[in-house]
Amino acid sequence: MLPRKRGVDAGEVQDLHNKAPRPAAPAPAQDDPMAARAPEIDEDLHSRQLAVYGRETMKRLFGSNVLVSGLQGLGAEIAKNLVLAGVKSVTLHDDGKVDLWDLSSNFFLSEKDVGQNRAQACVPKLQELNNAVIISTITGDLTKEQLSNFQAVVFTDISIEKAVEFDDYCHSHQPPIAFIKSEVRGLFGSVFCDFGPEFTVLDVDGEEPHTGIVASISNDNPALVSCVDDERLEFQDGDLVIFSEVHGMTELNDGKPRKIKSARPYSFTLEEDTTSYGTYIRGGIVTQVKPPKVLKFKTLKEAIKEPGEFLMSDFSKFDRPPLLHLAFQALDKFRTELLRFPIAGSADDAQKLIDFAISINESLGESKVEETDKKLLQHFASGSRAVLNPMAAMFGGIVGQEVVKACSGKFHPLYQFFYFDSVESLPVEPLEASDLKPENSRYDAQISVFGAKLQKKLEQSKIFMVGSGALGCEFLKNLALMGISCSENGKLTVTDDDVIEKSNLSRQFLFRDWNIGQPKSTVAATAAMAINPKLHVEALQNRASPETENVFNDAFWESLDAVVNALDNVTARMYIDSRCVYFQKPLLESGTLGAKCNTQMVIPHLTENYGASRDPPEKQAPMCTVHSFPHNIDHCLTWARSEFEGLLEKTPTEVNAFLSNPSGYATAARTAGDAQARDQLERVIECLDRDKCETFQDCITWARLKFEDYFANRVKQLTFTFPEDAMTSSGAPFWSAPKRFPRPLEFSSADPSHLNFLLAASILRAETFGIPIPDWAKNPKKLAEAVDKVIVPDFQPKQGVKIETDEKATSLSSASVDDAAVIEELIAKLEAISKTLPPGFHMNPIQFEKVSVSN
Repeated sequence: MLPRKRGVDAGEVQDLHNKAPRPAAPAPAQDDPMAARAPEIDEDLHSRQLAVYGRETMKRLFGSNVLVSGLQGLGAEIAKNLVLAGVKSVTLHDDGKVDLWDLSSNFFLSEKDVGQNRAQACVPKLQELNNAVIISTITGDLTKEQLSNFQAVVFTDISIEKAVEFDDYCHSHQPPIAFIKSEVRGLFGSVFCDFGPEFTVLDVDGEEPHTGIVASISNDNPALVSCVDDERLEFQDGDLVIFSEVHGMTELNDGKPRKIKSARPYSFTLEEDTTSYGTYIRGGIVTQVKPPKVLKFKTLKEAIKEPGEFLMSDFSKFDRPPLLHLAFQALDKFRTELLRFPIAGSADDAQKLIDFAISINESLGESKVEETDKKLLQHFASGSRAVLNPMAAMFGGIVGQEVVKACSGKFHPLYQFFYFDSVESLPVEPLEASDLKPENSRYDAQISVFGAKLQKKLEQSKIFMVGSGALGCEFLKNLALMGISCSENGKLTVTDDDVIEKSNLSRQFLFRDWNIGQPKSTVAATAAMAINPKLHVEALQNRASPETENVFNDAFWESLDAVVNALDNVTARMYIDSRCVYFQKPLLESGTLGAKCNTQMVIPHLTENYGASRDPPEKQAPMCTVHSFPHNIDHCLTWARSEFEGLLEKTPTEVNAFLSNPSGYATAARTAGDAQARDQLERVIECLDRDKCETFQDCITWARLKFEDYFANRVKQLTFTFPEDAMTSSGAPFWSAPKRFPRPLEFSSADPSHLNFLLAASILRAETFGIPIPDWAKNPKKLAEAVDKVIVPDFQPKQGVKIETDEKATSLSSASVDDAAVIEELIAKLEAISKTLPPGFHMNPIQFEKVSVSN
């Protein structure tokens, strides 16, 4: 999913005796033995995670053993996220039995599980998510000594007294065991983390180090460093940076981290005296250094008394966390003394909890909360028994991410308390105690918070959900558990025109490996009905767009109560938003990008709509920069994507257009009569003549020559036309920042990156020509032998070759006075080539897929 707007970091969101012994070194490190013993990463399955976490982090994660205690809705969400992430093992602990109340939030359970042990009832469906993860259970009492089998332990339903005992053991254990305590109580939730006395965070934010291209460095104390002005610097005061490729002031190329200050958009000051250094001539790359950060966690026993700063999620409730810190302690005391939860709607029970809170508060002395909001505490008490699905889903995501941080050292952990509430979700009208009484249904937990009237309204609602991928699966699960559209009068319509791929399985949890190739919407809807058989859902495979307004017509839109977006592109979001504005329908919009996410609730006549504000357009690099003078990875990616589409999608599409209607195609080219039409004809001829492939060896030859063209010949021609000492017409060095002088690559079949390029290119080329891919193609040794058979012609740079340097140029093609005559010649040549093609010949254009792995 690619969101339009970036939001907050998500982190800021068998029997035990058969288990393998806990590795001796839990602290994340490059030589971590856990990583060394971890299994090979299935890149097709975990491609998205690899992009976010990186290979070393994934290896540490794959070697981690985790305990999840308490398998109500929150525990189920956490376990699901960890199994999908691919930890080594997850052990489920719960000594309770399933009852109807659990069905409000635990999607692994059904009515037939009532009376069974919660942990054991969850295992079969949890195991389906990832067979590589070992899942086991503990159904009796848990001892602190058993915790030594794990890298991280999570408790979702435990008394403070017991939590303190377990946390003290984890904190003092060598090596420390990451301890997480989390609760969801109605519309309130909490998380506490203790990762030990000294926990090393290897990468605090997971972002790539910021870089800049040096334009000048002064011989001064302190030295002023200026960078090229086509890209803003992202450095901050106090950052550490290193220099490389600096000409003249070579003293800075020693790899030593240097602290910066006075950071500005295009310059910064270096805390160093450079007066005695060589004079800066040209070049230079400055790169941010991200040093590890050591955090000293308090134990739970210490942190309860002195919590320090709370992580804030809503600055309009800046005074809320201290009160909730008090409320959760009061609830623990209530449960300890009365051995039950407060009864929903009971004024007496609410008052008892308030009295406990006041008593605890008075004992805090100077740290006490100045004002206790009794109305808030009443809401807290009334719904405290309920584990609501939306709250469990949210906190399950947060806690799952904290476990990943604890096991890997990637991303800054939650330090140490986090509290959240959503009391604004309660109905505006006051709820009577009678409306909160249980009805002996799977929705009783929800009814105890929102009341029976709202529950009935949810069941009768008509919802349109667009997309059923990663977010869509989560939303479908949530809607089914909440009972939305679960009556005869309700209806959920879900549409998605995509099919399931292997890479989806690591995050789109309603899908299984046997569903690969099937429609996402159909499989997701079926899985949601398995969670709640009363769900009234219709699955479609139509793309919601102007072309399908005969399906999603006015009558359809008028019937809806709300719309939920689960899309991965801005165009579709804008279209759905425009329909919601026109028909005045509420829209829930959201998106994810790695560990980041955003959400937007659009309410007619109350909030702005999605399309009311837009991100500024991304700055487009000049054509000449992308093709000849790239100086950052974005330029390289843009070039690669352009080449992919040109060679594998656009040209094959043009070939098919010509073959289906030769005369019409020729007429269109003559009518255009320009350089673009000429270039298009040349590409089609080249594809069907010189570059035509009939065997897989032909494809290898084509890929090998492309490698030579891209990474050697073009560079040789560029540096021949503009030598390293070339000057501009004004007398300045041509290769001044941001330009970087390139060096040609020498192909080697022993280099894995070279061979992988050829393998991917050969397979893609074969697919466009419909050529079968032999089994030996993916054998590196045999592929290298086939590649080494290719004869690569010698290349000599030519005089007089024009290479575009004008940043305002929009095309690399140059017009010719005789374009029309050239086009006639090309048409004649193309018609002659077409006669040599076998009957029915056509090509298979390939659209770029960001999750597709060709090898």
